[in-house]
Amino acid sequence: QVQLVESGGGLVQAGGSLRLSCAASGRSFSSYNMGWFRQAPGKEREFVAAIRWSGGSTTYADSVKGRFTISRDYAKNTVHLQMNSLKPEDTAVYYCAADRRSFRLSDYDKEYDFWGQGTQVTVSS
Repeated sequence: QVQLVESGGGLVQAGGSLRLSCAASGRSFSSYNMGWFRQAPGKEREFVAAIRWSGGSTTYADSVKGRFTISRDYAKNTVHLQMNSLKPEDTAVYYCAADRRSFRLSDYDKEYDFWGQGTQVTVSS
């Protein structure tokens, strides 16, 4: 079992930056692929970024590629999402998720087993 707690959300102007963090409990963290998803009001949850358990590969949604960076800190059992050049359309609740099977680096939310409670990101124009 893994518990995930997100932090770092807030209100920022367009063009600004935020860094989200996801603190994970549990000794198996280092063997899980980790992902970030987001959900805007009235929309379905969508994939943002994922990082392999080894940290050796990452994948991003086209909408955030070149602006967002996912990373992980094994010593602190934490995953980060650095968000630069934020746009109003990035406004959403951002969720951290863990995939315990880690067969592949997935952008499909149903393949993730554990979820955090979410953190709100609001980008004003």
